[in-house]
Amino acid sequence: MEPFLAYRIHRDEEKKIAGRLDRITLDDLNEGDVVIRAAWSGINYKDALAATGAGKIARRFPMVGGIDVAGVVHASGDDRFAEGDAVVITGFGLSEDFDGGYSEYMRASGDWLIPLPEGMSLRDSMAIGTAGFTAGLAVDAMELNGQRPDQGPVLVNGATGGVGSFAIDMLGGLGYEVTAFTGKRDQDEYLRALGANRILYRDEVEMGSRPLEKALWAGAVDNVGGNQLAWLTRTMQPEGNIASIGLAGGFKLETTVMPFILRGVNLLGINSVYAGRERRERVWQRLASDLAPRCIDRIVTSEVALSDLSSAFEGYLEGAVTGRAVVRIGG
Repeated sequence: MEPFLAYRIHRDEEKKIAGRLDRITLDDLNEGDVVIRAAWSGINYKDALAATGAGKIARRFPMVGGIDVAGVVHASGDDRFAEGDAVVITGFGLSEDFDGGYSEYMRASGDWLIPLPEGMSLRDSMAIGTAGFTAGLAVDAMELNGQRPDQGPVLVNGATGGVGSFAIDMLGGLGYEVTAFTGKRDQDEYLRALGANRILYRDEVEMGSRPLEKALWAGAVDNVGGNQLAWLTRTMQPEGNIASIGLAGGFKLETTVMPFILRGVNLLGINSVYAGRERRERVWQRLASDLAPRCIDRIVTSEVALSDLSSAFEGYLEGAVTGRAVVRIGG
């Protein structure tokens, strides 16, 4: 095989981290029993942290970036997959412990691969990507724990990001009354088009400090963490579910046991990296059926070529990105 292009994250002698486009061979990649010819990937907040060094994501260097990928099997030593099979990978330590999806070819364990659901294109699978898969995991977990549309409003925090956008779309499609919680006052039209019934702005909310505040929400998807997640625990209705996904607003959670023992609030941790195979397959099938995003073309706000990745990450660190970007890897 001829050398191919990959966007790799490097650390120099002064421990400064930066990404760049390299020409490499399969021998430069980690071991794996399946070789994939990549077609699409995406950009997530975690990708921006890894590529810029703003977060300690990559555990070895150089490391191919990209925490998700969709493509076609080029060669397989795993009996479950054959040349030409269309597959998707999200998580499993890509761009952390293993070379990720920003590469024209990649090696992977067959255990990581999920067959592309019928009726879904490779591009759409990465338009959904880790962000949509995580939102799907959140909705799935809430419903497995008894969440129903008739129980009342569900709040989505971090509403304009990739996970938040998909969560609004999916919940709206299932008939939930959705409140979008955001700090971006210029995104009303976008959020309502996704399915938000109400938009709540952070600077208009007095979060209070009592162990229990007025019960407002039947459920919530939280992408932010910190004080805002603590506020959600205090304002949930009895038996309400909170799917906890992100920590852009802080990793500490200062609350009390009162919401959990007096209102029976459920805090559901969502880990998209190491979700079990059975659950992955179920959620990906739902993403092609009842959770299929209705507004995927609106959520995907940009398409980035592999060669242009370096200029694409800063907006994620600044919280200035609305929706999701897909990365065009190959044909």
